[in-house]
Amino acid sequence: MQRVRSTLFDILLTIWTGLFAPVLAVLWLIGSPERGVRLTSRLWARGVLVGLKWLVGLTYAERGRHNIPDEPCLIIANHQSTWETLAFLTLFPDVAIIAKRELLTIPVFSWFLRKSPMILIDRESGSKAVRKMIDESQAALAEGRSVLIFPEGTRKSASVPIEFKRGVELLYTRLGRVVLPVALNSGLFWGPDRAYKRAGTISVSYLDPIEPGLSGSEFTRKAEQLLETERRQSWLQAA
Repeated sequence: MQRVRSTLFDILLTIWTGLFAPVLAVLWLIGSPERGVRLTSRLWARGVLVGLKWLVGLTYAERGRHNIPDEPCLIIANHQSTWETLAFLTLFPDVAIIAKRELLTIPVFSWFLRKSPMILIDRESGSKAVRKMIDESQAALAEGRSVLIFPEGTRKSASVPIEFKRGVELLYTRLGRVVLPVALNSGLFWGPDRAYKRAGTISVSYLDPIEPGLSGSEFTRKAEQLLETERRQSWLQAA
């Protein structure tokens, strides 16, 4: 039955996404205003989360919201599922997400990525991609928008230890902003190694902020340790 519910959600997601095609046309005709694009993307993401709740039985619970800084910050999160890519649009409405350019192949969603705007990186371009990531992150923060990055680079199974890709330590040292680590266990319910989406409650844990001023290596060790401790605890509880 759970597999059927998951399939029904996939069908609903396709229909729901298709309904936004006329909205995109209207936004394009009026010049794609950023505020309008973000409002529309949040509405789309909320609809997806509602569909997950009612069809799949998958919802989420937040913990540690008092740790969210009052000012724009750098948000780092472990990456286990497509879920967080959608959910962060509602959890942090004006966030600038650092995303790989491969996501531009997804219909409708790619348009929102371009126009929101998000920070799109071609990982094959090496140092050029890092410079672009830093420059556009600085610009987003100057506009009052927090910046989100998934330091692992791609989705990982909930059972795989957390290990950052190179680049996030440069972002930390160059931006000089407070970092908010966010731990997720979404892969237990909707992950790359799951045949279908499962019912349950995804945990979104806002951990103790990391202040600027550490070296890149010190920051990486501390951030990995914080997220890995939460990942291991969630994995053991599910086992």
